[in-house]
Order: sequence, then C-alpha cells, then structure tokens
Amino acid sequence: MVNVTYVQGFQAQDLRDDPQNARRLADRHRIERGPIVAGGERLAWSQPAGDGQRYLRRYRNGPVFAPVTGYFSPFSETRLESAGNHILDGTDPRFATTSLVDRLLGERIPGGTVHATVDPDAQRAAYRALKASGARRAAAVALDAETGAILVLASTPSYDPGEVSVLDGEKAQRAFARLGAQPLKPLLDKATGELFPPGSTFKTVVASAALAAGADAGTGVRAGRRYRAPGAGQAINNDESDIGGDCDRPSIPLLTAYAQSCNTTFAFMGAEEPGNEAVHAKAGEYGFGTRIEIANGLRSAAASFPRTGEPALSALASIGQGSTVATPLQMAMVASAAINDGEVMVPHLVQRFTAADGTEIGRTRPRRLGRAMTSGQAADMQRMMEAVVAKGTATRLRGTSVRGGKTGTADIEGAGYNDRWFIGFGPREDPRYAVAVMTEAPGYGIESGPIVAEIIDALRG
Repeated sequence: MVNVTYVQGFQAQDLRDDPQNARRLADRHRIERGPIVAGGERLAWSQPAGDGQRYLRRYRNGPVFAPVTGYFSPFSETRLESAGNHILDGTDPRFATTSLVDRLLGERIPGGTVHATVDPDAQRAAYRALKASGARRAAAVALDAETGAILVLASTPSYDPGEVSVLDGEKAQRAFARLGAQPLKPLLDKATGELFPPGSTFKTVVASAALAAGADAGTGVRAGRRYRAPGAGQAINNDESDIGGDCDRPSIPLLTAYAQSCNTTFAFMGAEEPGNEAVHAKAGEYGFGTRIEIANGLRSAAASFPRTGEPALSALASIGQGSTVATPLQMAMVASAAINDGEVMVPHLVQRFTAADGTEIGRTRPRRLGRAMTSGQAADMQRMMEAVVAKGTATRLRGTSVRGGKTGTADIEGAGYNDRWFIGFGPREDPRYAVAVMTEAPGYGIESGPIVAEIIDALRG
C-alpha cells in the first residue's frame, strides 16, 4: 500500500513525463489544455474535436506569434507550449486544488493559463515590418529595460503552429518534413535560437570596456584610415564613405568614433587597449557565453566573443565580424543597459500563471543578470548612442521615436546580402524600451532602423 501510494501520488508526474511512456502521447489530446494569453488576447487555446473525445489546439495569427507560443504536436511541444506545459494541462503541483487526495483519486484538474509578456499590437507591427523588408531572414526583440520583460519576439520566415498541432500523427510528420526541408528553417526562431555576426552594434560592448578602463565620452581615442593589428597580415579599414571624415583623423573623441562607427578605433581597442581580456570580460557581463533562460527550460543560443591571444583575431571580432556572433535577444540586452543605469536584466517571456478560476499561482519577478556599467558609464553610453541618431550613422532616424542607437552591417562572405542591424531605445521623451532588429538583405544597418521606430511607436500606443 505504501508503494502504491508513493507511485500514484508522488511519482505520477515523473511517470507521465517519461519519454518512454507511450500513453503520454496517446492521451495528450484528451486533455483540454488552458490558453496562452497576452494583452487580453488568446494566442493559443483548445477546442473540442469532432469525435467528442479529444481537443484540438488553435492559434491566433499563428506565424506572427509562433516564436512565443510554439506548437503542440502529437509528438512534442515547444516554446511556451513546452515551458508552461504543466500549467496548461493542469498537472502543476502549484494548483491550489491539488492535494494528496486529488492525486490518489485521479481527479482531473482544469488546465491553467499562461500569461505572456508580449504586447500583441507591437508583435504584429514587428512581424509586418520584417515581412515588408524583403529580407531573407529577419528578427526583432523589444525589452522593457527596467524589468527584462520581452515585449516583442518576432521572426521571419515563420510558420503556422496549426500546421503541426494536429491530431493525426502522419499528417503532422508530413508538415514537419515540408517545413524542415525549407532552407531558411522557419521552425527555428531567429530572435533567440539563431546566431548572426552583429557587425558594428558590438562596438557598444567594446566602448563599454573602454569606459570601464577609464575613458569617458570625451576622451581622445585612436582613429585613422587603417589599422594593422600586431602580427596581422591585412589591415582593417574604415568604410569608404568615411574617407575625408572624422574617422580619417589620427585622434578623435570616443563619442565621435562611436557615432561615426570608426572600425579602426574599435579594432585597436579590441587588439591592444583595453585589449581582448577586457572586451571578453565585458561581453560576459552583458550575457555573452550564456544560454539565457527566458522561460522554464526555454533558453536562447549563447552569444560568443573569442578569448584569444592573437590581436588580429580580436581586432576583427571587436568590430562584430570574425568569430563574434549574437542573437537579436542578446543585442537588445546590450542596448537596454544604457537606459537602465548600467544594469542588465534577465529577459523573461512569462508574466504570470493563473488557475482556471483566475487565481494567480505564480508570477515572474524581475531579476538582474548583472551590472555591465556604472551609472556614470551608462550615462556616457546613452549620450554616445544618442549622438548616433543626432549626428552619426543614423541621422535618418532624427525626428522619430528612436532617441539613441547603433547601426551595424556584417558582411557575409560570398553572399549577395548583409546582416543589417540596428539596436536602440525609445521613446524620445522617456526611454524605456530597448529594441534590436536584424534583417538579411543588401544594404546597410540603417535599413533596419525604421523598423525599430515602428516597434517603439506600437509599444507606446
């Protein structure tokens, strides 16, 4: 009796979750899962199937919200369908009605609700803008800089979760095979699950390392038309458009070098002063090297900056090329520190959980990942990012809701497109949103800037 009580009452959940439990898959559609909601809208919910015994999962604006909801197929679940699985199916032990008696009697507890942090209108605006950009791949992330709440998590190309969230396993397999065969991998979220060279947006991290080493926005730094790192066979040059401009001068203020995105300045910083160790450590303070958990078991790909004793490799990596890669989520985190007193918050995708009767059974509390800058350094960084819009590489955004930011263009060898980045913050009157947008297409990073403005406009309503 003791053994039966233990197995039925306390091991039941582990047994249900065991991948070798065939009944787990057979019974999954017999449960009326609770909804995933955001901003008062149902993003995912269950409705009775025609046989009266099973439930079919439905999704609102499926391709728009797929990076948020994920899918619930006959074999597996992803994104919030996975992270909130035991809330949605009513098996989470936090439900107030769950007791030893309930477990022993096998009472069915109604599924609860997962409340996502995303702003539905801003999510739709971001998705529309990414699609309209004509980019082969694109992603956007917007954060509440103070709390870390993820307000936008958009990715293209996308897919409709309803295509694979069906009752028929063979039909689901065919849909998975079709989606998996597409070269741009629509099932893979580009905002958190894929890594791209961040181009000159990474200069924000390098500038932070320089500030930590004692510089300020007005400190004179090395510039010049070209820079050859010690031991390098090839020099790093500034963009052709910089010839005759500020970047050509031997020494300029750090603010100017950042606003004009002088490659030679930041390559020198990464290779020599403050050097690779300082930049690598600073990148880690922003979250590089860590798979960021944005919901239970839901982690991003880990951004990376190389730790190396070869100055040439560090120089290239410090302008966001070479071995440096990042997710749009990571670069939104970088932008957020400038308007959050230097603090980087842990991004989160779930606001709270509620039971079927509306009782709150869990809530995400804001947590600090770390401090990337002091208050004074953050103020300097904010000034430098504002200078990018006021008189630097993003003057096209003057008069928009974008108060400050950084452009980035990562060259893709042998390709007819670039990874075009813009990270920034707004609105102008009270900056609280940090946004990162990456679009893959011919052209430069500033092409992604107007999308950032559209997202900020949608967030402030």
